[in-house]
Amino acid sequence: MSTHNQPSTPLTEPTMAPPFHVAADIICLPSWLPVPGAGMLPVNSFLLLGKEPILVDTGLSALKDQFLKVLDSILPPEQLRWIWISHTDADHIGNLTSVLARAPKAEVVTNFLGMGKMNMLGCAPEHFHMLEIGQSLETQDRALTAVRPLYYDAPETMGFSDAKNKTLFAADAFGALLSQQYMQAEDIPAVDLRTGLMQWAQIDAPWLSMLDDDKFSRAVENVKSEAHQIVLSGHLPPQQSGLGDLPALVMEAQEHPHN
Repeated sequence: MSTHNQPSTPLTEPTMAPPFHVAADIICLPSWLPVPGAGMLPVNSFLLLGKEPILVDTGLSALKDQFLKVLDSILPPEQLRWIWISHTDADHIGNLTSVLARAPKAEVVTNFLGMGKMNMLGCAPEHFHMLEIGQSLETQDRALTAVRPLYYDAPETMGFSDAKNKTLFAADAFGALLSQQYMQAEDIPAVDLRTGLMQWAQIDAPWLSMLDDDKFSRAVENVKSEAHQIVLSGHLPPQQSGLGDLPALVMEAQEHPHN
C-alpha cells in the first residue's frame, strides 16, 4: 500500500493511484480524472474490511482493468458482500457490472430511485438491498446509517455514517479540483483547498446559492455535531482529523459562490 503523496505530474488521461489504508479497516482506492483548464479531480472508491466486506462506489470504467486488479489484490471477489452505490453518475458506477460479474455474493445497496436508474443498466433486482435515508445497513461487525449529504448532483445520493470508527462518507460533498495528487486532505495547502472546493461546488451543485441561508446553516451545524473523525468523499482525499475547515468552506461556497 502506498504511503506518500503522488508527484505533481500533469494528467492527460484518467489514472489510478496505489491503494492505501485510511484506517485499519478502511482502504481508499484512488483515481484521478483530468479536468482541462481546472486541474484534476479525485475519484475515490473505498473498501471497508470486516466479516462482510463493503465496496463503496466502483470507479471509472476507463480504468476497469486497473480497478479490478487492485480490488483483487486486496480481497478475493467471492468474499465481497456489499456494494454501496452513492449515486448513479458514471464515475461512481463505472465498474459496477464488472464487479458484480466477479462477486456472486455481493448485493448493491441503494434506494428506490437508484434501483430504477441501475435497472436500466441491466442490474437484476436480486442484486439490490434497498435503503432509504435514516435506515441502516446492519452487518456482522458494523452498521452504516444512510445520510443525505450537504449537497449533491443526483437526487438518489446516499452517504453514510459509520459509528464503528466515527466515519462520514459524504459522496460528492466536500469535493475539490486540485493541481496535484494528495493522499490526505490535510496535506492540501489551505488556499488550494478553498479554491478547489469552491470550483467543484459551482460545477457539481450550482444550486447551492439558491438555498435558504438559515436552513443550510442548520444543516451544516447538524453535520458538525456528529463529530466524525474520518471524512471520506468521492472527490477529496480522505481527511482523518475530523471535518476541520470543510464546513466553513461549504458555507462560503453557498454564500459567495463566485468568490
